[in-house]
Amino acid sequence: MDLGLSDEQEALRRLAAEFVDREIVPHAAAWDRAEEVDRSIVPRLGDLGFLGMTLPEEHGGSGGDHLSYCLVLEELGRGDSAVRGIVSVSLGLVGKSIAGHGTDEQKREWLPRLTSGEALGCFGLTEPGTGSDAANLTTRAVRDGGDWLLTGTKMFITNGTWADVALVFARTGGPGHRGVTAFLVPTDAEGFEARVIHGKLGLRGQATAEIVLDGVRVPDAARLGPEGKGFTVAMSALAKGRMSVAAGCVGIAQGCLDAAVGYAADRDQFGKPIASYQLVQEMLARIALDVDAARLLTWRVADLIDRGLPFATESSKAKLFASEAAVRAANDALQVFGGYGYIDEYPVGKYLRDARVMTLYEGTSQIQTLLIGRALTGVSAF
Repeated sequence: MDLGLSDEQEALRRLAAEFVDREIVPHAAAWDRAEEVDRSIVPRLGDLGFLGMTLPEEHGGSGGDHLSYCLVLEELGRGDSAVRGIVSVSLGLVGKSIAGHGTDEQKREWLPRLTSGEALGCFGLTEPGTGSDAANLTTRAVRDGGDWLLTGTKMFITNGTWADVALVFARTGGPGHRGVTAFLVPTDAEGFEARVIHGKLGLRGQATAEIVLDGVRVPDAARLGPEGKGFTVAMSALAKGRMSVAAGCVGIAQGCLDAAVGYAADRDQFGKPIASYQLVQEMLARIALDVDAARLLTWRVADLIDRGLPFATESSKAKLFASEAAVRAANDALQVFGGYGYIDEYPVGKYLRDARVMTLYEGTSQIQTLLIGRALTGVSAF
């Protein structure tokens, strides 16, 4: 398929694909069973520049455009969404937030370490009682002289037990989004505890955690952006983060298509390959359509970002469609595999489990629908 990429972009896509096929695909099932990705993958991601994409070289980044970033995340999503999440969160949510809102000192302190893979970041927004309603978070930050004391609990935090710095959103003022402030919190600070969450349906190898902050002290220099503007930092990060999730979902759907087409050609029933049956071809065609549509919606977001144009609504559209498409693709692929799709000797069962959470995090499908509706009508339904 001619994707219309530049020579440089095509070379990057091949590099990412080869890395995934060599370093991730052979281990994905074992990591899933063990509920832990091999952490040695992190510096290798850094060596290839995947943890510094779109960030300035002066801070250790590898530069490049957002379409190139999407190409890498597609391949990582095809290999193992747990690995894709490492990059999407540490780079996409934390690194880019520091680059966009941080002081020169914060950039010097964190970006070279994050882009090299020496350190990882996590994004502390979701709480046990506040997911979609993020503006009403309850974690508090109270001034104590020139410092802040942070107390509260965060839930379902990707990279939580691996991270060296947590971008934590806490209430410093009154109710609502205007009372939220962002802080860069070292995870080795006294009173910071990360508790791993086991037993997840999908993304089992990903380091997902509950984070408890018990009077964690940070200096005012750890504040990211102005006081009371943390919600703006969070929403800005998530607008781009939805593109990252969408790109990973394209990778899941592409992996489902590749696996289902290969299996349909090899599997014989009633004396001929099942690829020759019309209803099997219908499922394959449906997956292929979803792959192309999701990819084009996602690439449109990357193009808008690179041209400096508004992209938030388009990002919601891409995330909504691609996440739901990934679930459909995995369901159809499993149906093509039949009973064999239900065991982890083949990848489609894992694709289905991993795809399911994509409709939930960084804004549920219902939240994306309401954001799109608000953009169309000018009326907020929440």
